[in-house]
Amino acid sequence: MQKIEGESIKEIKVVEISDKNVWESFLLQCKEKTFLQSWYWGEFQKMMGNKIWRWGIYEGDNLLAVVLVVKIQAKRGTFLLIQHGPTLVSSQENKLEILETLLKKLKEIGQKEKCAFVRLASLWEINGENQRIFKQLGFLKAPMHANAYEATWKLDLTGVNEEELLAQMRKTTRYLIRRALKNKEISIEKSENIDDFEKFNELNQIIAKKQRFTPFSREYLKNEFTVFSPEKKALWIFGKYQNKIVAGALVIFWSGIGFYHQGASLPAYAKLSLPYLIQWEAIKEAKRRGCQMYDFWGYVDPFKYPKHPWAGPTLFKMGFGGKSYQYLPTSDIPLSKRYWLIFVFEKLRKLKRGL
Repeated sequence: MQKIEGESIKEIKVVEISDKNVWESFLLQCKEKTFLQSWYWGEFQKMMGNKIWRWGIYEGDNLLAVVLVVKIQAKRGTFLLIQHGPTLVSSQENKLEILETLLKKLKEIGQKEKCAFVRLASLWEINGENQRIFKQLGFLKAPMHANAYEATWKLDLTGVNEEELLAQMRKTTRYLIRRALKNKEISIEKSENIDDFEKFNELNQIIAKKQRFTPFSREYLKNEFTVFSPEKKALWIFGKYQNKIVAGALVIFWSGIGFYHQGASLPAYAKLSLPYLIQWEAIKEAKRRGCQMYDFWGYVDPFKYPKHPWAGPTLFKMGFGGKSYQYLPTSDIPLSKRYWLIFVFEKLRKLKRGL
């Protein structure tokens, strides 16, 4: 695509980026972002056996956006996946041209790779302009999300100290944190040891069996920690009762944001309120590391959808203060007739899960 400015013509094009510094430096300038578009997440996807593309969208020599694209080969079909991308500088104006150029490239690669569709979960705000752009380009609302949130709850850490953070919390949340801190049989363990993924995995497997859901695999947990830990961007936080691990979390610190990405807590110890204490430790750690924001990773309006599986966890997150951020729903571009069979399959699976 070409954009005319006065008498000069600047081409908007997609270019592969192979320099980690170029990628990460651009993302530092962006406000709406998650580590699912980081250089590290691309490495994680490769470790999981997935083919990836790292593209920059340029206007002349000016980098406008970056996007990590992953080829997913699932039983239901093969597709191209973009989680929380493309990532743009917040002041970017030519979003239509950027997405149109990207979509042309995605269709080209999708056909070559025999993909049934493209699935995109952006971090574009829900507003009339963005909705018109997606509609104009032929995007359809996906039957399922892309294992990436469409809304989240964030806590701004800038310009506030620990006492002010505590003061912003719901009264009950603050009380439960302080009560847990006074309990001498409770302790917190922080670890940057890769082998401690086994401790978290054990917790996760117990809970998954009791609550009948499919957890992230042992390989997934190990690989996620492996790609972020060399630069001290990943941390295990475990809650212990009488020296036994009964709760845990994996927190990612990337590009000025702390992300609560994984959490597990044994129901038998719920009265101890250890998840509250773990979150407080994670928030303080993010603050110590210079993060401007803490992302609780996922949100659903618990008052509008009280029966949603995420309603309870969201109420828990809201107790720490902060506000919700909501984005355009996950959207698809069909590339073959096979897409419609997958659409029906995923729709039925979503209904079964009560989402």
